[in-house]
Amino acid sequence: MVKIGLSDFLVISWAVLGAQLIRFGPDAPAVTLSDAGESPVQLQYAVFSVLLIGAWMLLLHIQDAHEPRILGHGPEEYKAVVTASFWLFGMVAVVSYVLRLELARGYVAMAMPVGMVGLLVSRWLWRRWLRLHRAQGLLSPSVLVVGDRDHLTSLIRALKSVPEAGYHVVAACSDSADRSDIDQIPLLGKESEAAEVARRIDIDTVACAASSMSGNDGFRRLSWALEGLDVELVVPALTDVAGPRVFTRPVAGLSLLHVEAPVFAGPRLALKNTIDWLGATLLLLLLSPLFAVVAVLIRRDAPGPVLYRQERVGKDGESFPMFKFRTMQVGAETMLASLLDQSEGQGPLFKLRSDPRITSVGAKLRKYSLDELPQLVNVLRGEMSLVGPRPPLASEVETYEKHVRRRLLVKPGMTGLWQINGRSDLSWDESVRYDLYYVENWSVTSDMMILWRTTHAVLHGAGAY
Repeated sequence: MVKIGLSDFLVISWAVLGAQLIRFGPDAPAVTLSDAGESPVQLQYAVFSVLLIGAWMLLLHIQDAHEPRILGHGPEEYKAVVTASFWLFGMVAVVSYVLRLELARGYVAMAMPVGMVGLLVSRWLWRRWLRLHRAQGLLSPSVLVVGDRDHLTSLIRALKSVPEAGYHVVAACSDSADRSDIDQIPLLGKESEAAEVARRIDIDTVACAASSMSGNDGFRRLSWALEGLDVELVVPALTDVAGPRVFTRPVAGLSLLHVEAPVFAGPRLALKNTIDWLGATLLLLLLSPLFAVVAVLIRRDAPGPVLYRQERVGKDGESFPMFKFRTMQVGAETMLASLLDQSEGQGPLFKLRSDPRITSVGAKLRKYSLDELPQLVNVLRGEMSLVGPRPPLASEVETYEKHVRRRLLVKPGMTGLWQINGRSDLSWDESVRYDLYYVENWSVTSDMMILWRTTHAVLHGAGAY
């Protein structure tokens, strides 16, 4: 991505040279290298600034910040930018100490933080541009999916659900399909013919689903057949395990895939809890005027209490009273039985777009998730987290299969993957898949990304009813 590399260079140059100009004006002094017993060596700030820009760009490249595979989706792009920037901060500090560089603190304090923030904003703007194009099927590599029919169906639907990730499925190869297409994707051959099909229709990426017919030997033969075709081979065999938990280790000519266990304790959890407490406290203070306005609107719209308490199930199956702004008429729960046959939800979820129990103000609150703000109190009390799985009802938990109960290994969240990927529009299976993925792979970095994306999801109001 030459354009993104050029954008990074311009942002870094703007930050570094701008800091030099603001700190020293047009006539910058020299950087002095002090060394006892020798005459001081002078280095012009302009030269140092050029070296700093070059080092920053080099570290971005070393951290794979320009790799096409991480652009446009997921936290890895932002993580690479931040990591490279902090490495640069550390290197400048070490070099300054070892060589006794008398760097102006104001110059460094402006250039580096401004440059890092500028890079993140620039990447966000590029990501928005890239997502708009990918949503229209542009700037996305063409993908050929290979495997048995059942696994291909779920893989195709998963890739279609996130067009911003840049995987445009155009064809399939399978030994077990009984018709000419799979989920509206044309079937062009058998699994053994995948390399020939990829060459014939000029495919960019081949994605292999789990297939009982291919196995390790099949993957190896396919990778050999794709050599020289400039085709990327993707094997999503561990679709519910995130990259940081996976690493390979060569043993006796084999590449052994190690999968670390999910983390449910330790320093990372302590950091998450601290962020929850500080975040909830700050938001309650900032949003207190909004709370007062919402309370007045609820009281004026329909008689009854402002807050609504509902028993939900939290970590380890412990029940707690979850707080929300009241969005329904008083006595709405007694009306539920008469509406069950109209439910539009799947599984144990009750969903109804035109629920007659919802008040006019309540509909607005739900659209922008304002009714959920009192849950900040639940976060302060340690019953919920800012980010986590959706807090379930006890009646839902009673229907859980054994694997679904893993949702209860962490605190439920005010927002989560379910919130930023469709909210109420999600099916039951999709909701479970997102929640289980979060439980298995949560991290502080992913929490920050989810919180950021929640703002966009809430402002658009899609999937909320």
